Amino acid sequence: MLRTGAIGPLRWLGVTLGALGASGVSGLGGAPVARANPASLVASAIDPGDPIDLHLELDYDYSVETARIRREVLGAPVDPLDPLPDVNDLDFKQFRHRLVPRAELGILPNTSLSVALPIVIAQQRELSLAPGVTRDSSTTIADGLLPMGGFDARDPGTPLTGDAVFRGVSRSGVDQLHAGMTLALMNQDNDPSKPTWKLGGELRIPVGRVMRFDADDPSSATGVGRGIYEVRVATSVARRFGRAEGWFELYWQAPITAKRGALLDLPAAEQFGATNTAASQRGGVGAGVEVYAVEDKAGGNQISLDLGSRVDAHFEGREYSELWEVFAYAGRVGAGGAGSGPLVLDADPTTMELEARAHPGVSNVENYLELAGRAAVRARLGRYVRFAATLDFVWRTDHVISFADAGVDLPTCGAGVSGPCENETNSVVSRGTREVNPIHVDTIDLVGHRYISVNGFGFVVGVQGQILF
Repeated sequence: MLRTGAIGPLRWLGVTLGALGASGVSGLGGAPVARANPASLVASAIDPGDPIDLHLELDYDYSVETARIRREVLGAPVDPLDPLPDVNDLDFKQFRHRLVPRAELGILPNTSLSVALPIVIAQQRELSLAPGVTRDSSTTIADGLLPMGGFDARDPGTPLTGDAVFRGVSRSGVDQLHAGMTLALMNQDNDPSKPTWKLGGELRIPVGRVMRFDADDPSSATGVGRGIYEVRVATSVARRFGRAEGWFELYWQAPITAKRGALLDLPAAEQFGATNTAASQRGGVGAGVEVYAVEDKAGGNQISLDLGSRVDAHFEGREYSELWEVFAYAGRVGAGGAGSGPLVLDADPTTMELEARAHPGVSNVENYLELAGRAAVRARLGRYVRFAATLDFVWRTDHVISFADAGVDLPTCGAGVSGPCENETNSVVSRGTREVNPIHVDTIDLVGHRYISVNGFGFVVGVQGQILF
C-alpha cells in the first residue's frame, strides 16, 4: 500500500539497491567504460591505473499515494458462505517530496562502502469521504474516531468542509541513516565473459525525530522517523549482450529493534498477551532490461532506456497505516482521563481500574504485495557525469490495516508447565488476566470492525545526478 512505512518500497528509484553501493564504475584507468545500469556498476579501489573510486549522488523524487479505505460491518444479511461484508468509508491520499544524498567509496578491488541519508522535504496526508458516503453514514465518524466536522491538524479550530474529514500536519525531516557495504564477486568490466554479480549488506540507523501525532498541538510533532533499526541484504546480477543488458535483483529487509520512545517500542505490552509487536519485514525481487540507444565508447557518452518491474512482499507486523493519525487522534488521553478518545488503551488489563494509555496510532497490518513497473532514461556525459529520470507506477493488493489479536490463551498451570500459565482450563482469552493484549481495541481490531485498504495505487517521479571520481 502506498504506506508511511510502508511508503519504503516507493524508494526504488535511480539506484535500485539504494545505499548498497550500486552506483559506480571501475576500470577507469584506460578508455572510460560507458555503463549505465546500476546493477552492473561496481565501485572499486587499488585497481591498475585507478587507485580509488568516489561516487557522489543526489536523488530527488516526488510521490503520490492513494487508497480506498473500507470497513467490515456486522448486521447486514448475508449468505452464511459469503465473506464478512464491508463498505466504503474513506479515501486516502499522500504527497511527498524527498531528497537523497548518497556517497560511495571504493576501499578494495570490487569492494565499496556507502552512506545515504534520505531527507523528507515535505509530506502531507489527507482523508476524505469515499463516494456515496456522507458524514452521517461514515462508520469512522459514527464510532467517534473523528468528529462530525473532521479534524484539520493545520488549523485545528476550523471544521473541514466538503468531503474532507482529516488533514494531517506537514511533515519533514529524516528517518534513518543508511550505511552499507557491497562486494562484487564477478565484474563484467574486468572479465566480459562473466556477468556482474554483487552482494550487499546495509544497516539502517534511526537518527530523526519519531513520527507522532499530537491532537492538542499538532505543529509540535512533525517528524517522519519510525525509530527502527533495520538490516537489509541484497544481491544483483547484470549481463550485457550487445546493446541490451538484463538485470535481476533480490533483497530482504528486517527490523532489529526499536529505539526507546519509538511508537513501535512496546516492552510493557509484551508482558501480556500482545503478539506481532515488531515492525513488518519485507522482501522483494526485480528484473528488467536496459537498451543502449546511443553509445560513444571513445568519449564515454551514453543514452539508454531502462525498463523493469518488481514485486515487494510486506509481511504482517505493526506499521504506520493510512489511518495511523486518526487512530492516534481517537486514542488521546484527556486530563485526568476526562475527554479521552474511544481508542484509549488499558496499560494493565489485570487491574479493575483503567490505566489509560494513549493509542500510538500504529496498528497491526496484514501481509500484502506491491507490484510496480519502472521506466528510466539514463544519460552519461563523458567520464564523470551521469543523469537519470525515472517513473514508477505501483499497485498494492488489498489488506487489513487494523487487526491486533485479542490476546494469547495460556496453558493451564500444572506439572511440566513452565513460564506464564493460567489456573483455569479453557481455550479462550480470559478478561482481566495476563492473556489480554493491551494494544487490542475492539472498535478497530475486532472482526466485523476492522479497516481494509483497497485499490492502493501510486506513482513516483524522480531525477538523479551523479559525479564519478
